[in-house]
Amino acid sequence: MAATWWHGAAVTHVLMALFAMGSWVSVNSLWVELPVIVNVMPEGWDLPAYLSVLIALGNLGPIAVTVTHHCAPGRLNERLVIHGIQALAVAASALLALFWSHTVSVGGQERSVPFLLAAFLLALVCCTSNVTFLPFTYSYPPQYIRTFFIGQGLSALFPCVVALAQGIGKAECVASVNGTMRPEYQRENFPAQNFFWFLCVMLCVSALSFLALTRRQQGSSAGSEPSAAGEKADAEEMNSLHDGGGEALVTDERVAVEEQLATHTFWTRRNLYLLPLLAVSNALTNGVLPSVQSFSCLPYGIMTFHLSVVLGNIANPLACFVAMFVLFRSSAGLGAMSLGGGLFGAYLLALAALSPCPPLLGHPAGVGLVVTSWIVFTGLFSYLKVAIGTLLHEAGHAALLWCGIAIQAGSLVGALSMFPLVSVYHVFSEAQECVDNCT
Repeated sequence: MAATWWHGAAVTHVLMALFAMGSWVSVNSLWVELPVIVNVMPEGWDLPAYLSVLIALGNLGPIAVTVTHHCAPGRLNERLVIHGIQALAVAASALLALFWSHTVSVGGQERSVPFLLAAFLLALVCCTSNVTFLPFTYSYPPQYIRTFFIGQGLSALFPCVVALAQGIGKAECVASVNGTMRPEYQRENFPAQNFFWFLCVMLCVSALSFLALTRRQQGSSAGSEPSAAGEKADAEEMNSLHDGGGEALVTDERVAVEEQLATHTFWTRRNLYLLPLLAVSNALTNGVLPSVQSFSCLPYGIMTFHLSVVLGNIANPLACFVAMFVLFRSSAGLGAMSLGGGLFGAYLLALAALSPCPPLLGHPAGVGLVVTSWIVFTGLFSYLKVAIGTLLHEAGHAALLWCGIAIQAGSLVGALSMFPLVSVYHVFSEAQECVDNCT
């Protein structure tokens, strides 16, 4: 009875979601905690710029994996790579929790070297996860990739909920000596060190979940004899496994065979349409709009900002959950969905450009529109990513590798395109708290 329960589909879905949670939880946590740590770090508000550069440098990981796949197809042991980067993530998060506020004198100036080093290692892990975690899901039937994206949604939701419990951003308007109003920020409910220890725990849970998945795979394959059929029979058997809804698994040998066979058939017209669509959606959701979320929300109040962040992050896993039961496969339908999400994204971008005096300021309708826009924008593009990921899963192991590359490339281009606009040229204007910014 215990063995049957342990190998059930429900346990696999839970383990897959917890495993996927560790993909981007590190970088999401660093961004969420910035309002607390910038007041301590010697870099001050230049710290987000440093963090953006470190995340860009983290793309060295996926570049190395992609080059290895290209030069030696089928020879990279993805499981060992995943175990390695997960161990590195746990070690880096523990280093972060212990030494995040320590500084080192560099060129006569104090610098947050331990924090920046840990942030780079965590960014390297997150970027590499897109080209290793996703291809690993090919050894499971297609429905589990939808669970994987639910787990990725949790990687944004959990840090946000903990940050809200920490009390980030709470401020009260108090009168100063000269009669003007100024914001007075309240002390957090618990320090940043505790937040980073929570990050370490989440990464440990993700690593243990992946270990459990691999152990269950080994246990399933141990009771079956390897087939002596040729490459064509292997490919046919693998396709039948992925057409079914059971717990059938694909062995590493068959993945290598499929990767070589699919090289010549992957670049179809449909895949050439889906990959750019996936890259653009991730550029918007992971780079462009997050860079200006504060500009689009804070003029309406800090509660509006919190609602947009929390409800948007709830919409992410919820949309992935809906995709498990209702999945659009039409290319035209996916294009229309991206267009709808893009319209809401354009509205949010316009609000950010008009900051600190966006339309309907001071009216409940303005608050409702911006919060609803963030929910719909996040939900539509989250569903789109799951749908495209599922279709690429059906196209083969190599397709999932390119899926990860498209996600990472889109996110990188989106972030780098917005960085000079926000941090260098200051195109977007901040709204000052406790002040009438529009008179």
